Amino acid sequence: MEQAGQRRRAATLKDVAALAGVSVATASKALNGRDQVRAETRSRVLEAAQRISFTPNSVARGLLAGQTGTVGLLTNDLVGRFSIPILMGAEDAFGTGKTSVLLCDARGDSIRESYHLQALLSRRVDGLIVVGSDTDPRPSLGDMPVPVVYAYGPSEDPNDLSLVPDNVGAGSLMARHLLETGRSRIAHITGEAGYSAARDRTEGITRALDAAGLSLLGGEALYGSWSEAWGRAAAAVIIDRHPDVDALLCGSDQIARGALDALRDRGIPVPEKIAVAGFDNWEVLATGSRPQLTSIDMDLEVLGRTAAQRLFAAIDGQHDSGTQKLPCRLVVRGSTVPDP
Repeated sequence: MEQAGQRRRAATLKDVAALAGVSVATASKALNGRDQVRAETRSRVLEAAQRISFTPNSVARGLLAGQTGTVGLLTNDLVGRFSIPILMGAEDAFGTGKTSVLLCDARGDSIRESYHLQALLSRRVDGLIVVGSDTDPRPSLGDMPVPVVYAYGPSEDPNDLSLVPDNVGAGSLMARHLLETGRSRIAHITGEAGYSAARDRTEGITRALDAAGLSLLGGEALYGSWSEAWGRAAAAVIIDRHPDVDALLCGSDQIARGALDALRDRGIPVPEKIAVAGFDNWEVLATGSRPQLTSIDMDLEVLGRTAAQRLFAAIDGQHDSGTQKLPCRLVVRGSTVPDP
């Protein structure tokens, strides 16, 4: 029986190895899930660790694996609407694995980005996630001494691993929803044509309409700015040119809010006469609209968590490359389907 003030010595990796009848190196590999250990040996080591209540020291475990337990998150738009949910999702995944996150904001400055990159590497981070401020391809960081995953904004280098929202699929998803609600004269108002997100969403919408034997009202999308003012102006033009329009599919929630204003000013009921839909599911806009706005959610937190998981895999030696598109989600509200 232990006397007062005495503490039981904590079990060590050496104790686990001795009890399991293996070397310390083998015990370490078994506890860290390495592939070089036979299943029965791994089982014996795990059982031994459980019997003596062995809890591996995280610092020691990292040193054995040649890792520091830190990851760098490099963004160019920390205050941005899209980067913050991605960072939140990534940090959630890192937190689950008890990994420390070093966050740096380059603010769109290539010199600042280079400085932050060198600072992160000097701290021997195990890997990097680079978060773009938009979905346009960005220059690659090139050969890095640690794994890198690009999120939201893909790398220009196909040898890098990039995870992005499937904006083409998102456009098709929204167009199919409008078709399913009986709409057939659908106009598309979107943002700047120079943005890949605008072009990709238009492509997806066009594909879905083509499959249904239809085309965009007016024959093409109306490109402009990502603003409510553009949404109001474009919606007014469409209504004047095409009085029988029955849906305004907008390239962002801000544009859609402007379109709703234009319809309200003319006394046109939504969605009874004209349905309105947006993209991005910016909740402060979508739920504050009257009626509430149907929108596409890019599931950015899921994208961030996935990027973190893929980085973990790369750190563990499971390398991948190419641009991979993650599905988006339709959120239906009262602007396309009347509230009960």
